[in-house]
Amino acid sequence: MSDSAVHSLAGAAGGIVAMLATYPLIVLSTRAAVETQNDDKTVIQVGFDTVKREGVRGLYNGLSSSLVGVAVTNGVYYYFYERSRSIILDSRAGSKALSTLESILAGLIAGSATAIISNPIWVIQTSQAVQSAGTTLPDPSASKPRKIGAVETIEKIISKDGLAGFWRGIGPALVLVINPIIQYTVFEQLKNAVIKSRTAKLRVNRQGSTVAVLGDWDFFILGALSKLVATGITYPYIVVKNRLQAGQVHAEQYKSSFQGLSTILKEEGLRGLYKGSGSKLLQSVLTAAILFAGQKRIYELTKKAVSSLAKPATRTVVKQS
Repeated sequence: MSDSAVHSLAGAAGGIVAMLATYPLIVLSTRAAVETQNDDKTVIQVGFDTVKREGVRGLYNGLSSSLVGVAVTNGVYYYFYERSRSIILDSRAGSKALSTLESILAGLIAGSATAIISNPIWVIQTSQAVQSAGTTLPDPSASKPRKIGAVETIEKIISKDGLAGFWRGIGPALVLVINPIIQYTVFEQLKNAVIKSRTAKLRVNRQGSTVAVLGDWDFFILGALSKLVATGITYPYIVVKNRLQAGQVHAEQYKSSFQGLSTILKEEGLRGLYKGSGSKLLQSVLTAAILFAGQKRIYELTKKAVSSLAKPATRTVVKQS
């Protein structure tokens, strides 16, 4: 198996681990983002309301769709990135490393393909995550709202909007392709700055040519900071995307990403553009930190597992006379 395929599997595995660890925060931020009836409702209040209505299980609505989405998203992204990278490198002679602009181009191609292909999965997940949002609190003696499965959610989306419903929110989703580009650009700049600073100190103290090496906690902190910047900049588009994917608003209401932002700003003020941002920022930061800190180890474990599975079983052949 190629090294890029192993990286793809490692990315999928890391994404699943991070998703399992932070999923309740995704549900809370999504519900807060699509809730337009009460501008003063905080993420904590949304969390209490969810648990009262549906129990702790309500914090995991749409988890199965999300795990599938993470695996598909990472797999598709790595595939298209590596394909784009190969095409770019094959089109010219010389260096076999991508320039910054070429890396951005490959990222845009991979991100756009991933957004288009995986959008139906995230529409299903978002619809499940907010299925009970905005409902009134039932009587304490009444049973909790019935949890709607993926199949029933798919049927509801088709009956309401047809097949086009699976691509609700694709506009802002394509805009959000810039999120990982911002994240990795900030990460590389921070990493280079830290390495340069520490290397300079090492050379002053030891009079040698030692280059500083970053540890797991360095990657954890730098990954968290870079994701904080990227998500903070692009969060208003996440609000628009979530509302469209959840079916809480219709395409004619938000005819474009910019028009959606303008509508929210006019009707709900600046706070409306950052509804649920607290839990989303926390979830995004923790996810990125886990992935950056564990990337090397997850990659090594994945490569070892793939190698052991690919190794042909030895058989003893007895020659018959």
